[in-house]
Formats: sequence, C-alpha cells, structure tokens
Amino acid sequence: MTAASQAYEKIREELEEIGYFQTFLQPVAFLKFHVYLPNRPGALFDFLNSITSSTANITFLDFDDRGQHPERLVVGLNIENTDMIDALLNHLKSEYRLDILEYDITGEKLDDTVFYLRLAQKLRSFIGSAEDAFLMRFLHDINHIAQELSNLRKDPIEVFESILKVGDCLKQTSGENFYADVQRVRIKNDIELFCFQLPCGGNIYFFDTPSERVMIDTGYGIYYQDVLNMLQHYGLGDLSRLKRIYITHADADHCGSAGCFPVPSYLNRETFLITRETSRAYGSSNQGCILEEVYTKIINLFSRFTPPSNVVLFPEISLSGKKIEKRGTFPVIARFQVGALILKPLQDWAGICMEKSSISALKRGWSFLKTQ
Repeated sequence: MTAASQAYEKIREELEEIGYFQTFLQPVAFLKFHVYLPNRPGALFDFLNSITSSTANITFLDFDDRGQHPERLVVGLNIENTDMIDALLNHLKSEYRLDILEYDITGEKLDDTVFYLRLAQKLRSFIGSAEDAFLMRFLHDINHIAQELSNLRKDPIEVFESILKVGDCLKQTSGENFYADVQRVRIKNDIELFCFQLPCGGNIYFFDTPSERVMIDTGYGIYYQDVLNMLQHYGLGDLSRLKRIYITHADADHCGSAGCFPVPSYLNRETFLITRETSRAYGSSNQGCILEEVYTKIINLFSRFTPPSNVVLFPEISLSGKKIEKRGTFPVIARFQVGALILKPLQDWAGICMEKSSISALKRGWSFLKTQ
C-alpha cells in the first residue's frame, strides 16, 4: 500500500481502533470445555454472543447430536485478555452447565491457526521479557520467512518447530546438565592443548603454556558460566593468564561468548562484520538468504550471543599484486605465536581456519600429530 503520511496515520489509527492492527503481544490462554445448551431455538446464538463479549477467539466447536449428550457442545477458545477468563467462566456458569477440560496459559495448547501467537509465546520462554515492539519486528521477519518457505514447498510450522528444539536443547544442556567431551594433547613438554566439545555444537581449543594461555573459539554464550566452571575443573580457571582469543568464524557456537571474556579477540574483517550484522548471509545478494538471516537471529537469541567487543582485526590481504604465502590454495593472512608455536590463520570462505604443521587437523577432525 502507498499513501501520504497523514492518510497512512489515519488508516493506522482506525485499524487499531477496531482491533485489526496489532501493536503488542499478550500471553494467550487456551480454554477447552463442555457446555450443555438448552434444546431451544437461538440457544447457540445466545451462547456465542457471550463468548464474543469476552473478546475470545473460538478455535473449534464440536457436537454429536446422535450421541448420549446431543445437547453438549465442545468449545475451544484462545483468550488474549487473560483477565477476562474468570469473568467469562463465572458468566457462563451462571447460564449453563460447564465441564472444564483443559486450561493452559503457556501457549503449548494453542492451535496452528494462531501460529505466530504460539511461536511468540514459545520465544518468550527463551528470550525473557523482551519488549513487545522487538517481538513484533521479529515476528514480521518470521512472517517473511514463512512465505519464503512456502515458496520452497516447506512447511513453516515444521521448520520453526525444529528451530525451537535447538532452543530447548541449549536450555536443557546448560547449568547442572552441562557436559563436554575433552581431549588433552601434549604438544611439547611445556605446552598442552585442551580440546573441548560442547553440547549442541561448538569446540574450544585452549593452549596452556608457561607464559600465557590462548583460546581458539568460545562456544555459545549460554554456556559461558559452564565453560568457566569447566576451565576451573582442569586447573585453567585463572583468567588473568588468558591473553587472547582467536575466532575462526562468526557462528554463535564459535564466538557466542567472546564478549564475556576480558581479553581481546582476533578475527578477520569479514567475520567481524558478520558478528555485527548477525547474519550468516551478510554480503550476499541472494534474496533467499533471508532464511539464513532470520535463522541466525533466532539462534543468537536462544544462545545469548555475546560477540567480541574488544576486537583486533587481522590485516587485510590483496589477492593481486605482491606474492602472498599460501598453504595449498588458502592464503596465509597472519602469524601469531603461542609459546614456542607459530600458528598461521588461513583465509577461508567462512572466516579463518587455524593451521600449524605440527597440528594438521584443527579443522578436519580430532587426529592430532605431535611435534616431532
């Protein structure tokens, strides 16, 4: 729609007055009950008027006029104004016999006809008391995603249910339920490498040397306190000895808690921009990348994404002109020292990958070669 600003505001005001323009999201309750209606003309009409007066949305009506209770109606309601529930029930009980079957204020029982409201309810459980304005903007993005998914012949409800499971997994594996797989590799007599694999993805490499400690990647932000406890357990809890963090790429499971650590994070320019744009598709001209953008936002919310704030960028390199060092097809963009080790970040499409001749598989698995 195109309109002059004054006309637009008038349209907005009138839509809001009649309840057709939503500017906030209230918790929605689901109520299911049996109501026994008198066998007379107009009984259903009178009952529906009572429901309408409470601003409830009827999700379904069902009855069996050939069963044992032909006068019994099964009613499902979604009620946005939960303060009205007691008044509605008291009014209905004064007129009809009722049997309450289900009552839910968590949003779990909302049906798919109000998919966005149900999704918003679930999002609140992950992101806390986010402002309605933020949630409305976020749901607008999700609406766009739902259309894109439909164009791809994918079921939006199924897709978002899968994404919500990631949020559930992150919550359920933090705190008391946190765990990690750990390997310890003696690189040299005085240098030890700890490799931590965290729940839901994300690896941390932690170099312990006599002079300093250095971390490569940090894991999800939601695991920050758990990671501190883990480091403490392995005798690595003194953060005053941690001097630097190196970020391989901008996904939340690799740099999601970098901003929580009181040390500088080293990364390349593209990775830094992705952390600021919070979109893995940053810089792409492909319209389909909106899927990546919203997915990134959701995962960042669920995982409490805290990107690095104290940033040191690797120098930019030019692929033309002077000869640059390469390992295979990958240009070397920097060098840094950890104890007696020299590591070389390599330019990659997703960010950087760390490589050293004595550790040939930092990004290709868990087979480490000890220094000869």
